[in-house]
Amino acid sequence: MTLSDDALDQLFREARTHNSWQDKPVDDALLKHLIELALLGPTSANCSPGRFVFVKSPEAKEKLRPAIAAGNLEKTMAAPATVIVGTDMAFYDHLPKLFPHADARSWFVGNDKMIAETAFRNATLQGGYLIIAARAVGLDAGPMSGFDAAKVDEAFFAGTTVKSNFLINLGYGVSSRLFARSPRFTFDEAARIA
Repeated sequence: MTLSDDALDQLFREARTHNSWQDKPVDDALLKHLIELALLGPTSANCSPGRFVFVKSPEAKEKLRPAIAAGNLEKTMAAPATVIVGTDMAFYDHLPKLFPHADARSWFVGNDKMIAETAFRNATLQGGYLIIAARAVGLDAGPMSGFDAAKVDEAFFAGTTVKSNFLINLGYGVSSRLFARSPRFTFDEAARIA
């Protein structure tokens, strides 16, 4: 089955990175639905290292404020929700539950390089799934870097094995304030068939 052109437009062709937000809250039930969808995307050995904090309350926004770069501050404070996409560096401790048909935990214990590569790669992938899931349920997304990861980690992940990866502003975007779409590579510039 192929998705309709309307669905492909919503997910990719017409979807944009939003920087301006309507003053319209995002319901917690919708955020839960969003995560349920995003967590269905594949990760290697089902390792699922992504951890997500939805920053919505005024208190949480103020906690996030000191970590945001000046160029991202206004749009982040205005967004109805900002998702901190985190990476659990101890993801492998959950593999007996998530990948029960093999002793996958033993593949990682004591192998810091493999832990770091697998955690970062797969949590980033899960953040990408979250963006697509957000678009699929009618939300707009504004993924970004431009923050102090150490400050975010201290404010939201202190005492845990989770480290911040990137941020995604979520809500209902103001389409009239979108930038023109930046150029994209052609197939031949970005890909080849071997």
